[in-house]
Amino acid sequence: MAVPSWLERLRAAGKTVLVQDGKRKIHYLFEDGKEMAEEYDIKTGQLMSRKWREKNTLGGTGKWQVEVGEPTSPLLGALESELITESSSNPIFMRKDTLSSFQWRIRNLPYPKEVYSVSVEEEQRCCVIRTTNKKYYKKFSIPDLDRYHLPLDAAALSFTHANNTLIITYQKPKEILAAEEQLQKELKKIKAANSGDGDCKTQ
Repeated sequence: MAVPSWLERLRAAGKTVLVQDGKRKIHYLFEDGKEMAEEYDIKTGQLMSRKWREKNTLGGTGKWQVEVGEPTSPLLGALESELITESSSNPIFMRKDTLSSFQWRIRNLPYPKEVYSVSVEEEQRCCVIRTTNKKYYKKFSIPDLDRYHLPLDAAALSFTHANNTLIITYQKPKEILAAEEQLQKELKKIKAANSGDGDCKTQ
């Protein structure tokens, strides 16, 4: 059974925990040098954001890549930001999970619900959004399923449309729900760096 392998990687990673602004922030450092930063709502246990960073080809620190949460806008100089700004009417794709499902929101999509179709491409291990008016097309993967080596299930996928936003929901498989619950229990045992004395890192 492949499910424990990702959990084992998380357990083996060096972890630093910080509790701040009602969030539990966890920084993971993996053996291969990759870093992952997560933020959870303390009250609900809800994942608020997840970002990844790895060394670049020259061995320097790369930029954070957002997997879950609000996309970060590139930090441009004052002059550049005036010249190069993304159109506010462009579709904005972001992932915002719930406790029981993975969820994606694409803002600035004004077309009615019947225009969209969302399907699973099992061989390519991704989901595809299409529109009958050919105005929007997007392929995206679900890294969590890849990490746990779980198949994509078309029956778990659904979508709705409201306020110019397409909301796509994929129900989390029971294996992931169980693993997340187990991980949360373990993370709560780690002493936060700002909660008093003691070393905040665990191996």
